Amino acid sequence: MSAAPQARPVRLGPRSVAALALVSAVGVAAFGWPLLADPGSGISTHAGDAPWLFAALLPLLLAVVVAGIADAGLDAKAIAMLGVLAAAGAALRPLGAGTAGIEPMFFLMVLSGRVLGPGFGFVLGAVSMFASALLTGGVGPWMPFQMLSMGWVCMGAGLLPGADTLRGRRELWLLAAYGAVASVLYGTVMNLQGWPYLGGLATGVSFVPGDPLAENLARFVAYCLATSLGWDLPRAVVTVVLSLALGPAVLKALRRATRRAAFEAPVTFGAPKP
Repeated sequence: MSAAPQARPVRLGPRSVAALALVSAVGVAAFGWPLLADPGSGISTHAGDAPWLFAALLPLLLAVVVAGIADAGLDAKAIAMLGVLAAAGAALRPLGAGTAGIEPMFFLMVLSGRVLGPGFGFVLGAVSMFASALLTGGVGPWMPFQMLSMGWVCMGAGLLPGADTLRGRRELWLLAAYGAVASVLYGTVMNLQGWPYLGGLATGVSFVPGDPLAENLARFVAYCLATSLGWDLPRAVVTVVLSLALGPAVLKALRRATRRAAFEAPVTFGAPKP
């Protein structure tokens, strides 16, 4: 009896790599430009750039999807799976409502990115955050930054080694460790969106427009330690616990669905029946 076909992540072709590099470059610039802003320019926070980032992000996400279709031949089955997983992630997010960092959607995003690959994972993370914002009423200037950050979380999971060979407890521990690190980094990156709003306040952790980059980064580290670490660490713990407890069942279900979908299987047409 022949072995069952192995579920492989959605292939990342040259067009997908270019699209992901472009959207990531835009994201890095969007998060980090206040650190390099001239204090005399009058532009020192993210107060007005969120609508522009959101307007740029939507066509860039579409470009990633189109690139995936061109590189890997994704079809309606892939879009359907994207919709189901995004809806599941959006439904999981309100369960913790961000209380003390309890956000159960992270483990699902990490496992999905692992199975489906970095390109598919990036779009899934961004769409899930968009859907959850609409579901919970969390629409605001932070939303496009959350979409980018969660997209990076899922993309990173898809780039982890051993996607075709690593299985069992070793894979679970790898994903749990990545989920813990990604949970903390997500909070750290999102701080870059809110921290510049503190510009001008006379505190030791405030953003000071025009100050040397090293000094602002030192204040930023102090700000993260003083404010968000109490949310980031519980988020990491919840992600580890759920990944280890539910990971085997979720990975099995995702891989079974990926095998049955056969995203990259060539389409063949048989002879018409007489």
